[in-house]
Amino acid sequence: MSLVTDAILEKLNSLIVVVSQTGNVEYVSPRNNVDYRQSIIELTLQQLKQESLLETVPQERLLKTATGGDRWILWNTSKGPLNTLVGIGHDITDRKKAELKLLEKNTELVQHNKDMLDSIQYASRIQEAILPDVQKIKNAFKDAFVLYQPKDVVSGDYYFFYQRGNKAFVAAVDCTGHGVPGALMSFIANGALKEVIIKKGVEEPSEILYALDEELFLALNKSKDGVVSLDGMDVAIGVFDFVEQTFSYAGAFRPVLVVRDNELIEMEASRYPIGFYADVQKVFITQTINIKQNDAFYFFTDGYCDQFGGERKKKFNRKQFKELLLSAQDMEMSEQEAYLQYVLKNWKQEEPQTDDILVMGIKL
Repeated sequence: MSLVTDAILEKLNSLIVVVSQTGNVEYVSPRNNVDYRQSIIELTLQQLKQESLLETVPQERLLKTATGGDRWILWNTSKGPLNTLVGIGHDITDRKKAELKLLEKNTELVQHNKDMLDSIQYASRIQEAILPDVQKIKNAFKDAFVLYQPKDVVSGDYYFFYQRGNKAFVAAVDCTGHGVPGALMSFIANGALKEVIIKKGVEEPSEILYALDEELFLALNKSKDGVVSLDGMDVAIGVFDFVEQTFSYAGAFRPVLVVRDNELIEMEASRYPIGFYADVQKVFITQTINIKQNDAFYFFTDGYCDQFGGERKKKFNRKQFKELLLSAQDMEMSEQEAYLQYVLKNWKQEEPQTDDILVMGIKL
């Protein structure tokens, strides 16, 4: 090699070995600081035995240095003039260390993600445990269904049922957010409803909402820093009185739909949520109607109506939802639930679920 060539090779972070057809080492690039040179020469001689070799795919090799250390080499071998074998080894130790470090971080991230998903799955089982038994709801009425479909593993939607004497209390709750934050709010909603209805014995729907508003404010504003929480929930609360044959309702942004004789009646909610607007004087109003045999009542959150889909990728909307319920009145409640699921799936197609979904149907 010329002095110029040697000078260039000296600057490269690589080692070049040329071996003759008889196995003699004809050239080794002048890298005085390379202490794995002997390993490279031995590797080249091994390659020489592969007579069919024309050119190999680059390979990463871990080699031992003369001092007992480890070096990663990107190894290329090809046949040169006069059947010589040319081996070129690039030192990629620094790159390999970076790759291994990244792999280690990725492994940690995968494990962290698995641990987090396991925790959320466990939280889902806890959330399911606080939800009322659907069979108890079905036993209290002529027929009923609960379509409950979280957007994520856990849900910000929550349903409540409690029966005391001749009265049955039913509520559909849509908490701020979905996923873990929404689920945590649903635990607060569960505790607040039990405190107001079961422990304190409040029975009138509007009074239940006032009490819930107070309970939620106290639960979310325990800190002394003066910052008022902006979390809240929308609630539809209904009380069925089987002796008086009445249904009483009050809503905080959540209406109740009643289907009677194939006509739909919307019991409208007050335009105030539970929580939020702590400085606003809220007004919740109880509405009471007489109930008739075969009346159907629907409690729901906004997830079903807000689902994007269809040819134009728009929301399903409240109007279509009402028409859907009317079209299903000849079905049993279990069939209605399956029908609603089918329509929803057909509507959204490949679109992701927009929000948590809750629809409760009750027939008298």
